[in-house]
Amino acid sequence: MSYLDLISSKKRKREERVFRFKIFGENGYPVEFDGSFKQNIKKLLELGHFERNICSRMPSWSFKLEVIRQPSFHILLFVVEEPIEASLEHHCKHCQYVGWGQNMICNRKYHFVLPSKDIEAAFLNCQDGAISTKDNFNLVQSQGHIMHGIFHSNGFGHLLCVNGMEGGSNLAGCQIMEFWDRLCTGLRARKVSLNDISQKRSMELRLLHGVAFSEPWFGRWGYKFGRGSFGVTQPMHQKAIETIQGMPLCILVHYLGNSNHHIPVILSRYQTVSDHSLVTLGDLFRFMLELKTHLPEENCVDSHIVKPTCRWSPKRVEMATRVIVEALKRAEFRWVSRQDVRDAARAYIGDTGLLDFVLKSLGNHVVGNYLVRRCLNPVTKVLEYCLEDVSNVYPEQQGLVIKNSKMKGRYRMTRPQLMKDMLYLYRCILKDQKPTMNQRILSAIPAATRIILDTKYLVKEYNGELPWKIHHTGHEEAGKMTLYCTVFLRDKQESNEVMKKAMPPLECITLKNNATFNELKLEVERKFRELYWGLKSFVVESIMNLNVKGTDLVSELVEVGQKIVLEGSNAESGTINELIYECGVNNRVVDCACGAKEDDGERMISCDICEVWQHSRCVQIPNNQEMPPIFLCSRCEKEIMILPSMP
Repeated sequence: MSYLDLISSKKRKREERVFRFKIFGENGYPVEFDGSFKQNIKKLLELGHFERNICSRMPSWSFKLEVIRQPSFHILLFVVEEPIEASLEHHCKHCQYVGWGQNMICNRKYHFVLPSKDIEAAFLNCQDGAISTKDNFNLVQSQGHIMHGIFHSNGFGHLLCVNGMEGGSNLAGCQIMEFWDRLCTGLRARKVSLNDISQKRSMELRLLHGVAFSEPWFGRWGYKFGRGSFGVTQPMHQKAIETIQGMPLCILVHYLGNSNHHIPVILSRYQTVSDHSLVTLGDLFRFMLELKTHLPEENCVDSHIVKPTCRWSPKRVEMATRVIVEALKRAEFRWVSRQDVRDAARAYIGDTGLLDFVLKSLGNHVVGNYLVRRCLNPVTKVLEYCLEDVSNVYPEQQGLVIKNSKMKGRYRMTRPQLMKDMLYLYRCILKDQKPTMNQRILSAIPAATRIILDTKYLVKEYNGELPWKIHHTGHEEAGKMTLYCTVFLRDKQESNEVMKKAMPPLECITLKNNATFNELKLEVERKFRELYWGLKSFVVESIMNLNVKGTDLVSELVEVGQKIVLEGSNAESGTINELIYECGVNNRVVDCACGAKEDDGERMISCDICEVWQHSRCVQIPNNQEMPPIFLCSRCEKEIMILPSMP
C-alpha cells in the first residue's frame, strides 16, 4: 500500500465510490456522455464527492480513481468550478496566446487536477482537521500537479501541465495523456490547446520527436501546430523539420568527425545494429527512439551484426580485412580515397573481387581497436576511408572483431547507453552545434532548430464546429427537433454604425415540434446567457436570412439540424463590448522584426518613445538579462540621430 493510500485509509473517513482510472472518461463510464459539453460536465459532477476547503468560494468535487487493484494504488481527481465572479483575471491568457482571443468570455471554467503527492497529502490532512480552514491551500493556483487542465463552459480547453515519472509522479506521461484525451473525448470538448515544453533528460521532445517522426510527442494524441512564437508559421515549421530530417549523415561525419571522434563512433554503432541503412539524421533519431521502446530499463539485450553470405572463406576475408586496416594505418588517420586503399591492398591481395567485398562490408564498422569510417566526399563525390582509434573511447569493444561473413560481432546495448548516446548527439548536432566558416552547409541546423523550438502552442480539434452529432442515439426525442444556433452581437456606436463581432460557436437547441420562433428566440437567449459573461442581458432581435413572424412554427420553415444565426444586442449598456472577449481591449501595438503582430506569450519590451512592443530576444536582450530601464527601438534611434543638434 502506498503512502498516500495509507493516509487515505486513516484520515478520509467517508463512503465514496471508486472509479477505474484506465477507462474513466470513456463513453458510458462513469456516465453516458450523450449531450453537449455543458450537459456532460453536469452529469459527471453529479457522481463526484462534493469537497470543501479546496478553493475558497469555488464549488469543488473529487473522484477516487483506482490505478492498480493489487497492490492497491489510487489517485484523486479534483474538479473545481471557477465562476467568473471568483476569477482574479477575467481574460484567459492561454486563449490569447494560442489565437483564440476573439472567443467570448464564459461564465465558468472547470479545472481538472490530478494533484502531486505533496498536495494530495496536504488535502487529506486538511480533511482530518490538521490544517485550519483559513490556512488551506488553493488547488487552482498550486504548482507541480501531475496534470492540470482547464475547460471553458463552451468546450474550449487548455492542458496546462503534465508531469510524469521524471516529475515525481507514479504515472507515466503517456498514461496521463491517455487519461486527459479520454476526458476531452468523453465530455465532447471542442478544441484543446497546450504549451509544449515537455522534456526528457533535458532534451526538448518537440525537437527530438519532430526530427524523428515529423510531429511532436503530443502528436500521437492528435495535437498539431496551433500557433508559433516569434512569427513562426506552419510552413516555416514544416520546412525546418524537413531540413534537419534530411541532413545526410555522411555530411555530418565529414564536417564534424575530425573535431569530434565520438559522433562517428555513435553513428557506426547504430548503423551496425540497424537492419536497414540509416542515411539521414531523421533516420538515425527515429531508429534510436524506436529501439528504445524495445530495450528494458536495466537489463541488456544483444544486437548482432549479420553479414550476407559470400563465396570466400573466413580465412581469406580476415586476411583481406587486416591488409586494408594496415593500409589505412599507414595513412596516419587521414582520409584516403577508395581507389587508393584498393591499390595499396592489391600489393598483397590479388583478388579484386574479394577486396571490393571487404571494402563494402567494412564501412563504418569496428575492427579490433579501430573504427573504419567511410563517407562520400561532398565535393569530389568519391568514397573515402579513414581509421579512428576507439580503444580509449569504448575500451569494452576491444574484443569485437568482424572476421567474416558467417561470424557475428556482438554489441551490448542498454537503454541507459542509448539515452546517453542520444543526449550526446542532441547536444552536439542540434543544440550546441556552431558551424565554422568551413562548415557553412551545417548552418541550416541551428536556424531550423530555433524555429522548431519556437513552435510550442499545439491544438487538437475534438468536435470542431458542431457540439455533437444530432443523429446520435437518444438525441432526437419523440416530438422534438434539434437545431444548431449561434448569435451575432450588435453594438450601436455613436456614429450609428453597426459593428458585428465574432460569433460564438454553434450550440444545440432542442425544441418541441410545435414550437414557434418566439419560443426559439427565448431558448437561444437562455442558452447563451448561461454560457457567456457578456451576454447576460442578450436579447434576440431578428433571425438572419429568415423573414418570419414570431408566431410562425419553426418546423414548417426550418429543417432539423439546420444552422441558424440570430442577431441581437445587450439590453443593458453597462458592459463595453470589447471587454467581453478574451483578448479584451488591447491597446498594445506589437511590431517586431520577427514578424509578430500580436502578443504570443514571449517576453517583450516597449520603446519609451513610440511605445511599440518587440520581443526582447529580437532586440538582442537575452532572457537571463534584466530589462534596461530605458529602451529605444532602432527606428526611433535613427530618427534621433538625424535630428539637428541644439544651438
